[in-house]
Amino acid sequence: MIYTIRVTSGQEKIIAEILMKKSRSEKLDVYSIVHVDNVKGYLFIESSDENTLVKLIQKVKHVKGFLRSPIALSEIENLLKTTQKPTLVIEPGDTVEMSSGPFKGERAKVVKIDDAKDEITVELIEVAVPIPVTVKSKMVKLFQKLEELQ
Repeated sequence: MIYTIRVTSGQEKIIAEILMKKSRSEKLDVYSIVHVDNVKGYLFIESSDENTLVKLIQKVKHVKGFLRSPIALSEIENLLKTTQKPTLVIEPGDTVEMSSGPFKGERAKVVKIDDAKDEITVELIEVAVPIPVTVKSKMVKLFQKLEELQ
């Protein structure tokens, strides 16, 4: 069954990550947690029953409650369909080029990726001392994959 939970607007990705970790650590019967970009303040959770959902969202910050009646997949199917091609996945070790900000045009090596915050930590390549810099993932574009370097 698919349930809808209300969350603080703007915190959807972070809460989805927290709920996913909680469901794994407590071994709850949660099959999927979906955050739809154009639906603010709501997450969709597929779980076995309402009690499992209550255990999952209990004592989680920024969760405001849930809608008692489950919804059918057909009701949210049009929200889940992708309209654009999947973006090229950037992974640690890849080389990226900064597309905006103070380091525009510089190349950097990806050190860490934080999907929940939509941030990437990179080390600039052409500097005397490599310093880790954390930027939004929209500020970089893929220059070269790690496999191509080897």
